Amino acid sequence: MTKSGNIKWAKGGGRNGARATKKDQLIKLLSGKAGLDIKALSDKLGWQQHTTWEALSGLRKAGFEIAGRKPSKGGASTYRIVGQPPLEPVEATSGTTHAG
Repeated sequence: MTKSGNIKWAKGGGRNGARATKKDQLIKLLSGKAGLDIKALSDKLGWQQHTTWEALSGLRKAGFEIAGRKPSKGGASTYRIVGQPPLEPVEATSGTTHAG
């Protein structure tokens, strides 16, 4: 982590060996069992809270199932990913064609 609390990613830390995106970072943060509240997510990502809300909405639209939990004694709701979208099947191509 950096001084500001933001996650510092090593080269090759994201999808397909590329540098991790903010979306990748958000998914990683929301994948923990306890989840995080909007303020903590915003602080870790260096975003304003309305941007974090928009990113959560974008994940939901992309097929992620996000659960929110309100503590019984009050306080901020926490959010975490409880389901991910299915991977799209990749069509296998042999590279050869058959005349027939």
